[in-house]
Amino acid sequence: MNQYETVFICTPVLSEPQVKEAVTKFRDLITANGGEMIHEEDWGMKKLAYPIQKKSTGFYHLFEFKADPAFITKMETDFRRDERVIRFMTVKLDKYAVAYSEKRRKLQKAKSEKKED
Repeated sequence: MNQYETVFICTPVLSEPQVKEAVTKFRDLITANGGEMIHEEDWGMKKLAYPIQKKSTGFYHLFEFKADPAFITKMETDFRRDERVIRFMTVKLDKYAVAYSEKRRKLQKAKSEKKED
């Protein structure tokens, strides 16, 4: 099993529950096909670098997971079929990217704990 990171953008015309439903659908797809969720981030609505389908903003979401390489094509097919998703990108993480990702998560956790104090 390899470690992957997927960022996808949902269309801005969706309501908050619809975005959560789309995120849940893809999270469940990963776990149902033998994948293991490592980390998940909701980046919220952000401005796009260029318009996509005449839209200038979108809801960004990041998944970090372990999965079988054959599953990635299935997941990307589901991204293409879902009209709520306007863009997606999946990247296989090498050992340096995995280490960087763990370091980034620890820093985020430390910052969130510092804010609570």
